[in-house]
Amino acid sequence: MTTSRTSTPSSIPAPATTTEGPATLADTAPKVLSLIAGYMGARTVSMGLRSGLLRQLADSPATADDLADALGMDPFYVAVWCRAALGAGVLERQGAGFRLGDHMATLLLDTSSPAYVGGVFTVAEAPEMFGRFEASLTSGERMWWEDTSPEWIAAVTGTGTPFYTRLVPAGLEQVPGLAERLTTGCTVVDTACGSGVGAVRLATTYPRCQVTGVDGDAHSIELARERVAAAGVADRVTLVHSALEDMALEEPATLVVNNISMHECRDIDRVTGNVRDALEPGGWFVISDFPFPDTDEGLRSTPGRIMSGIQFFEAQIDDQLLPRAAYDELLSRHGFTDLGTASLTPMHALTWGRRR
Repeated sequence: MTTSRTSTPSSIPAPATTTEGPATLADTAPKVLSLIAGYMGARTVSMGLRSGLLRQLADSPATADDLADALGMDPFYVAVWCRAALGAGVLERQGAGFRLGDHMATLLLDTSSPAYVGGVFTVAEAPEMFGRFEASLTSGERMWWEDTSPEWIAAVTGTGTPFYTRLVPAGLEQVPGLAERLTTGCTVVDTACGSGVGAVRLATTYPRCQVTGVDGDAHSIELARERVAAAGVADRVTLVHSALEDMALEEPATLVVNNISMHECRDIDRVTGNVRDALEPGGWFVISDFPFPDTDEGLRSTPGRIMSGIQFFEAQIDDQLLPRAAYDELLSRHGFTDLGTASLTPMHALTWGRRR
């Protein structure tokens, strides 16, 4: 979730190009067919998630007939789905039936795991991702978060959760000196807090800290209030409805974090200035975001292809993901010192700095 929009895509460095020799038709055809196969596999997984087929198989292996009986579905249709899921590598044979492949339950179903990616399938099929983009190819019509559906907000919350899971505490522990301050207690600000997943995680992981969540989307703030209350941390979490460009906090913070939203700032320099002003001397700013590739080779990698897909939504809010090094330049420009970075996954990187 986010509160503000970044500079225009024209500010993003153009990827370096590479040269390749001419390919034959036989060389090229498998590339196209692999795209079709990937689409078929993704739709098969999405269907399995929505229908409960994958969840049922996570409980115990079953034949197609047993699956159909348990879920009240047509046996023939379920058998068709099982074969497709087997071909996609999601299922394995077990006797006369099927089971989930190794680690598939973690990757596709376990929302508490830092490796969870199941939510991405839901996001990819949402109208806000590709459908609206294609419909607006001629007009170039933009939107903002309040223009999206509650279903989209929920789906994005699901995809953003593992980023918080990786960030807190393991990611923050890679920042020199920060873990000790968080353990002893301090003030933490979660900018672009969305529906409160990160604010709750910060408050429960660091019970001596006071946490402030800031977000510009009113619907998300209301969801965050409900989440904070349900977690029993309302006495230590304050929620503020404000665009990050207008953020002004009463108390100085030891740590400000931004999780997969810094690239969406309407005025990224103004936001960074506000963050700097919100920090106590020596305080940390930790940016957790996608490291968008800055080479053609990177774009053609699996992470690069996924991040390129995310760009279809980002473009509709007048935004694009940024290369990780862009955050070094941003923090240096605003006088931050002791800069550091860490790669948590090929699609998740941290950049941090300290206020002078």
